[in-house]
Amino acid sequence: MSAQEFNLEVTPILPESLKQLEELANNLWYSWNMPARQLFQRLDRELWTRVKHNPKLFLRNVDQRSLHKAAEDPSYLQAYQQVLTSYYDYHNNKSRQDGGTQLAEDDLVAYFCAEYGFHESLPVYSGGLGILAGDHCKTASDICLPFVAIGLFYHQGYFTQRIDAEGNQIASLSNNEPEHLPVTPVLDESGNEILIEVKIGATQVLSRVWLARIGHISLYLLDTNLSQNNEDDRNITRQLYGGDEHTRIKQEIILGIGGTRLLRKLGLQPNIWHINEGHAAFLILERMRELIANGQSYETALEAVAANVVFTTHTPVPAGHDHFPQDLMMNYLGSFCEEELKLSKDTFLALGCLPNDHPNFNMTTLAIQGSRNMNGVSKIHGKISSEICAKFWPELAPNENPMSYVTNGVHVSSMLARGWIELFNDVLGGHWQNHLCDKNFWQRINNLPDQQFWSIKQKTKSRMLEVVRDMVIAQHLPHQISETHLERLLKYIDPNNPNILTIGFARRFATYKRANLLLNDIDRLRVILSDSDRPVLFIFAGKAHPADVPGQDLLRHIYRLSCEPDFIGKIIVMQGYDLALSRRLVSGVDVWLNNPVYPEEASGTSGMKVALNGGINLSVLDGWWPESYDGENGWAIKPSPNENDTGQRDRDDARTLYELLQDEVIPLYYEQGKYGYSEGWVKKSKRSMTTVLPQFNTTRMLNDYLDNLYLPAKKQGQRLSEDNYNKARELAEWKAHIRNHWNGVHIRQVTEPQDKLFTYGEVITIQVAVNLNNLQPQDLKVELLLSRQVYHPEIVVPTQHDLQSIWDERKDGMVYYDFVPEHYLDNGEHLYKLTFKPDLCGGLSYRIRVAPYHELLSHTHGMGMMRWL
Repeated sequence: MSAQEFNLEVTPILPESLKQLEELANNLWYSWNMPARQLFQRLDRELWTRVKHNPKLFLRNVDQRSLHKAAEDPSYLQAYQQVLTSYYDYHNNKSRQDGGTQLAEDDLVAYFCAEYGFHESLPVYSGGLGILAGDHCKTASDICLPFVAIGLFYHQGYFTQRIDAEGNQIASLSNNEPEHLPVTPVLDESGNEILIEVKIGATQVLSRVWLARIGHISLYLLDTNLSQNNEDDRNITRQLYGGDEHTRIKQEIILGIGGTRLLRKLGLQPNIWHINEGHAAFLILERMRELIANGQSYETALEAVAANVVFTTHTPVPAGHDHFPQDLMMNYLGSFCEEELKLSKDTFLALGCLPNDHPNFNMTTLAIQGSRNMNGVSKIHGKISSEICAKFWPELAPNENPMSYVTNGVHVSSMLARGWIELFNDVLGGHWQNHLCDKNFWQRINNLPDQQFWSIKQKTKSRMLEVVRDMVIAQHLPHQISETHLERLLKYIDPNNPNILTIGFARRFATYKRANLLLNDIDRLRVILSDSDRPVLFIFAGKAHPADVPGQDLLRHIYRLSCEPDFIGKIIVMQGYDLALSRRLVSGVDVWLNNPVYPEEASGTSGMKVALNGGINLSVLDGWWPESYDGENGWAIKPSPNENDTGQRDRDDARTLYELLQDEVIPLYYEQGKYGYSEGWVKKSKRSMTTVLPQFNTTRMLNDYLDNLYLPAKKQGQRLSEDNYNKARELAEWKAHIRNHWNGVHIRQVTEPQDKLFTYGEVITIQVAVNLNNLQPQDLKVELLLSRQVYHPEIVVPTQHDLQSIWDERKDGMVYYDFVPEHYLDNGEHLYKLTFKPDLCGGLSYRIRVAPYHELLSHTHGMGMMRWL
């Protein structure tokens, strides 16, 4: 008979002199302050690793004797006091910085996202979207932006990955216990948990709320795991990106509608609303409900809400855009539609379903129709997104529609390795973080002695190899491999010999990211890896979604190849990719490989993190890389023109990859001089750091959001909300009037220049007549677009919007001129006249167009309507 086992927990007591460790453990400021994390690590390195770098859980398990010993250790106490000084200096400084100075005291940005990746100690993220959201929040804290974030608390987070001996991905889930995480319950004045109520279908679902402190700012996470809810509803926030479409739509209802209600309950009144990917778009419905309940019409409410909503789309891949069957929408939000919004079913569904489009309710469609400020996340992605979303503005050329872009960045302090931080403090001064966007400041890196720069890079690489070696051993020991086999596997993973060219590929294993491009020609790869004088180590890491079978097949294929005799120890596939492993890899590898299918990489940020740490990018010219690549700071794979023949496209891109490796990357690395390193490599490494760091950081990114999206959203929101939303009502009524009469609007040329040959400075007069179809002359803008004949005027984005002015600002050689309305003609048309002097010489061409215009429009061509002569 076996004895029953009983559990108990003994919590250590912090000595008085170390009491503030608890405060440090409950603010994710530690996630970008390395000395703060080292305070915990110094107490017990093995425990720190075992609790996955979680300070709060660490303090519940650390040995009492270790705490007493530290409390009597002058060295530890000195480090502790230095961290506390930094912590309180940071939090006591509440003055706005950078673009944050442009917001008023009572302004507030509300940021909604389905996942947040701050640190591995708060596992409510899966990948790039969450990490970008985390960096966005950290930077908002750094510049003291008035900012609040809303998300969901996932009790099982995202899955943990193991790879078996056959290369199969094994997904497992573990529970996130709130008492072990850097979160605290949100309570009311009576000390009771704040509860948020949302009706989903016929059921009232309650959510409790957890608060995570991110430096200066707050992140609120809604959690439906309450005894008051039924089992299905308790599981709504069980797992990130888990469950079926029923779970997903419920999650997004809680996030968007519940998140908005939470802000109201907290007494917060945001005037800038940022939807980071479409998951949170239901907040548009909740904000409309509030206005409709106060007597506004649906049309007025939509205009008022959309005016200050910012929507960021993060992927051109269809799987990244959630959509739900119409009957599912009505099942869960039917009563909300009829009782709260007071809309017909067709009007409600039209918010997420365009005519003649896919019948499902699309969250991206809702986000675009419910916002007036929208962006992709790189220049290329902005262009692709404007093409994908052209259906919303069907009569506009894609690059004249409202879709813009803000290129992503990374939070430097979170991803910069210890050696570089120490170097920057010593050489650049302790306030180098205040110069993140100063390109001239970072040129000082070039003045560092090459040997010193190389030494730091190699020490950082050694630390990475040490972690990788330990993880590879732990990964393979359960497979019962021999000592000899393990030695072969670890041959090039030697912390004491970091002189092997190491190339990393670590990211989500989605098929479009083409992790297997390197394997396109096995024989050629075998040749590259068979040179014992110039060895190369490839490290792969990443997760495939449990439902992504092709992605898992890719992972398995690479793993099995890595086990073949010619490739063992030269290609390593690591399991358990998370933020901790990511930090190590991006800081230590020599080269970062990125070879997505063009143009499906929205931005990507891992390559930016590599460059911060002196690594060099070898990447397809997609996402952020074309904005950075200058021919000297890395290597570029120009996308194959054979985009419709996927096999040939992959062969072309693989050939370019192999040629770059054989002809440039490997020779340059092993071009070692008398000091044991390649001067050419160090030069390129410095170039990588000095060009990427000041341009692709989240301070620059957030300043771009402020200038291009947040401030315009704030201004437009204020304008339309004045006088009980009178301007929103005026704009809504005007739009309805335009839509009712637009089909009858026509334009014809009345007079054209009598001569075709003019001398510079000569006046030209052109007249056109417009059938207004019961519209007013001031409802329309008539433009002439003049360009050299080699340009295509219909695809150039205008740069000024003044109705009566002559547009003389150029874009790609284009000059814009506005016609002036003259008078009605006898047939009811209205005459418009333009007199101008061309500022261009040579062969010119012009086109004339008419479009609706109102001074209250957020975007000149926001109606998406246009007629060409």
